[in-house]
Amino acid sequence: MNLTKNIFFINFNRNKKSNILKKNFYEIIENKNEVLNSLKPNYNYSYSNNFIKKIKNKLDCRIIGMGGSILGTKAIYKFLKHKIKKKVYFVDNLESYKKSTNSKNFFNIIVSKSGNTLETISNVNILLKKSDKNLFITQNDENYLRALAKKLKSEIIDHNNFIGGRYSVLSEVGMLPASLFGLKEKKFKQFNNLIKNKNFVNSLIRNAANIIFYINNKKYNSIIINYDKDSQELFEWYQQLVAESLGKNDTGIYPNISLMPKDNHSLMQLYLDGPKKSFYTFFNFINKDSTKLSDKFLLNSHKYLKNISTNDILSFQKKATEKVFKKKNIPFRSFQIFKKNEEALGELFTFFILETILVAKALKINPYDQPAVELIKKETKNYLVNK
Repeated sequence: MNLTKNIFFINFNRNKKSNILKKNFYEIIENKNEVLNSLKPNYNYSYSNNFIKKIKNKLDCRIIGMGGSILGTKAIYKFLKHKIKKKVYFVDNLESYKKSTNSKNFFNIIVSKSGNTLETISNVNILLKKSDKNLFITQNDENYLRALAKKLKSEIIDHNNFIGGRYSVLSEVGMLPASLFGLKEKKFKQFNNLIKNKNFVNSLIRNAANIIFYINNKKYNSIIINYDKDSQELFEWYQQLVAESLGKNDTGIYPNISLMPKDNHSLMQLYLDGPKKSFYTFFNFINKDSTKLSDKFLLNSHKYLKNISTNDILSFQKKATEKVFKKKNIPFRSFQIFKKNEEALGELFTFFILETILVAKALKINPYDQPAVELIKKETKNYLVNK
């Protein structure tokens, strides 16, 4: 079934009744909520189009952040890199950097909602040079990075206080960099169209009902069978969204990403014959420009591979694997992307955000906080202060 003109979707094969979830869905979208507002085309950014024009430059762009502050932007860049001319570098972990005589200047975008993220502060301290141009995205309160930005006389954009990092991809955090990449910000905003699309809404609700069924039946592992390497970062974003939003009160989902066809030769045996504690998401993109095999080095036994493209091989492997999963009664859903554009990616972001919030509501979980993680931040600071 076509979820939209950009996405073909096969839902989980359980036809779960979802009247309560349908009611919950409409309660969610009718509720005034800044996360959902950020998905809409009339969301009020804390920057203007004139500001984007002002800061566009020829410098290579470097984005520094952690978790939700950077994962969404990284997903946008990798998924749509065929449309982006600017070189972009991502710093999304704490590493040991060797001293360098490299005089290259960057336009740095530093993102942290709290403005006090230890790893981001450390990377900024090590990497920034006086000759760099910098833009900070952080919430409007007294925090370390905001104070540093003022000291450096850098541009500051307010991070919406009511949108957590993992939900911020269609707010300032993701859309400002996307605009700098030359992408059309408004095309990402498909919320209003999607909630009027019966196929989308009914598929989303049935999809969420099945996920809740699997959780209630102790299937906590959500494994992404990904056949598109340029969507790996999209699922790293999804991984955080699901894990941090639902992993509470001794329940939740453990999302794991499996890149195909590589993992056919390492993990597939476990998926097929191991413990039945998982449900699966298949994902692929129809790439019409993929490389074709010639007959130059093909032996007679494999002449059937002549003029077969790498995309053909991946597509047939996906179909074959889905067929085997169906025979073994292993639960799965499947996404196939026809086009890689802003609309398709915006539809995927919206689907997964709504899915997560809907599942959280059914499980009576607050999808917007992450209280356990704060304990580690507090203990780490105690060690550093009292070293």
